[in-house]
Amino acid sequence: MNRITLAALPIFALVLAGCSSTGSRAPVVQAPVVAQPAIVQPMMPTTAQSVQTARVNTSIANGFVDATALARMTAKDSNEANSAQFYALQFGRPGAPRQWAGDSGTTGSVSVGPYVRVNNLDCRDFTHTVKMAGTDYVKKGTACREQNGNWNVVQGAA
Repeated sequence: MNRITLAALPIFALVLAGCSSTGSRAPVVQAPVVAQPAIVQPMMPTTAQSVQTARVNTSIANGFVDATALARMTAKDSNEANSAQFYALQFGRPGAPRQWAGDSGTTGSVSVGPYVRVNNLDCRDFTHTVKMAGTDYVKKGTACREQNGNWNVVQGAA
């Protein structure tokens, strides 16, 4: 062997040893992580806030109760009927009445049907019965939940 070959052999052996699979690997260099500034978004109402707002804006005066009974109801009667109407529509099981009681023996119940999707809105049939001075006042209709969460009676339905 000539001198160049003899001098290259140890260098070649070292190169091969560096390629060995049993040796450690060189560390992988990663780009430093730079913290991004936090993006502050406007406060969106929580689900509970949305439900409360919709409950306040869903009024029995908008066709959920028989007009004769509505004219004779006290403020407490109306408040209890509003609450029962909204929660029956929003969370009620089909056919399971939601009861309410107001002033001077005035009571009522709201029953709802299953959810039906109409024009991209959730709708339900309802029956709201008000019992006042021995007389039952019954109002049947269909209500749809608008995009803002408010329930409105569909005019001309039932």
